[in-house]
Parts: sequence; C-alpha cells; structure tokens
Amino acid sequence: MPLMSHIPPSLSAQLAGIPVGDTLPVRIIAVLNVSPESFYPDSIHTNREQIAETANALAGEGADIIDIGAMSTAPYLKTDISEAEETERLSQAVEATAAAVSIPISADTKRSQPAQAALRAGARIVNDVSGLRNDPAMAALIARSGVGAILMASEQHPQSGPPLERIRNALRDSLARAEQAGIPRQQIVLDPGIGFFREPGIAWDEWDCLVLRALADLRSLGFPLLVGASRKSFIGKILDQPKVQDRLIGSLTCAAIAVANGAHIIRAHDVKETMEAVRMAERLRRPLGG
Repeated sequence: MPLMSHIPPSLSAQLAGIPVGDTLPVRIIAVLNVSPESFYPDSIHTNREQIAETANALAGEGADIIDIGAMSTAPYLKTDISEAEETERLSQAVEATAAAVSIPISADTKRSQPAQAALRAGARIVNDVSGLRNDPAMAALIARSGVGAILMASEQHPQSGPPLERIRNALRDSLARAEQAGIPRQQIVLDPGIGFFREPGIAWDEWDCLVLRALADLRSLGFPLLVGASRKSFIGKILDQPKVQDRLIGSLTCAAIAVANGAHIIRAHDVKETMEAVRMAERLRRPLGG
C-alpha cells in the first residue's frame, strides 16, 4: 500500500521503542552537540566525560531521546567538515552516551557513513535534516538497520509557492524515498524544518511563524510531527536577541504553541523548562485525532 494512500484518524509511530502520537504524551528530544561550530555554544560538549555527564543530566530532566549532532546544520553558517571527522565525532559521542544512559539515541546527520558508525555505536534513530536527499545511501541504510527515521522538510533548490505547500511537497518527496527504500511507515516522524528555509520568498522569520501557526495542516500527511524551534534565529529576530543565550523564553513559547497546534515531539536544548511548558500546553489543548 502506498505511504500516502491512507490517512489514519489518529497519528502514531514508534521511534526506537518509544511510542509517539495523538493519544500519547508529547515526547522531548534533547539536543546534545559535539560540533564546536554549533550556533549555540552552551550545547557543545566535546570530551567523553562531559558528554556522559550531560547525557545523564538530560535523561534525569525527563528527555525521552537524546539527539546527537557532530556537524552543525544551521543553514546560515558555513560549517561543513569532512565526512571522516563527522564520523569520528559522532561515533565517539554516541558510544559515550550509550554507556551513560538507557534512553534511545538519535544520530543527527545527513550522511550515511556517519549514520552507519553511529548506529554501530548504539544509536537507534537517524534524524536526517535533508529528508533523505543529501545521500542516496541513507534511506537504504535506515531500512536495512530497522531504525527510526526523522525526516525534515528540505529543498535541494528553492521552489515557489505558499510555505505549507512547499513543505508538504518536500515531505511527500521524502516519504516517497522512504517507501521506495522499504522504511516502515510506523517508524517515521516528520519535521517541517523550522529555521531551515532561508530563501522562502517571504521574510524567513515570518515563514517560521506561519508554519508554527498552521502546523495542524500538516496532519494530512498522516505522520506524527516533530518541531525544533529551540533558540533559533527567528526568535532572536522577533525579540531583538542576537545572543542565543537570551532566547529561552521565546523558545518555550514556541514549544507551547507547537504542542497546542498538534506537535507530538519537541526537540529542545533546555529539557526541564521545555518539559514544564509542554505539559501545560498538552493539558490545555483540544484532543487530537478525534
């Protein structure tokens, strides 16, 4: 059956044994960066002891999953490193984290070689910000490994049209790639790519606000939704906060709005604070899927 041929009334998936969906608590994916190039310096940890201590702290604060990135993917920064360096950074960090905590680990990478090394080291989810477009081998690796997949809306070349239409088109393309490779639909979560559309034809901060406001419209794709707005630049632009360290309150507001509008997973740097905002928004929102 084609991926898009049936839209369930209640959205659900499994990421490394963690059930996500309409009838379940909103999950928190904690950000752990090992890339010195990351846009948020306070999230960077580069030695094994520091990584293990941070992973323990994130799990203790209530994170359901830890998402480890070894190369910054911020679209407005020139942060490319070699595949070999990303592979080394990511595999070492995953290994240190897996030894420290029992919650699932996600590998934040768009390249199959680092992803494969991370899976061997103990990761059980691949978070591909290119939506399977960057590396032709990535979809087959995920399917072969039987791991969860977070697929983000991404355009190889800027398109035209309204934001939600472009995001739907990008995600449909990613889903077609996943289906062709044999990735089970129950192991897929979608991400609309907050902060990644930098040539949208409208002001990029307005683009991100529009996506958050209209998030519920993406339910028609039939998959649970992840939102990652934590400390991103559109918050800084709106609140006149050039320093990333100042953007906590704006981030919590975005998390709460995302949950109210149907997000099933929130990706965050500040787990404890985000958890509190999410639980309140979850309690106050209307039931989903009904």
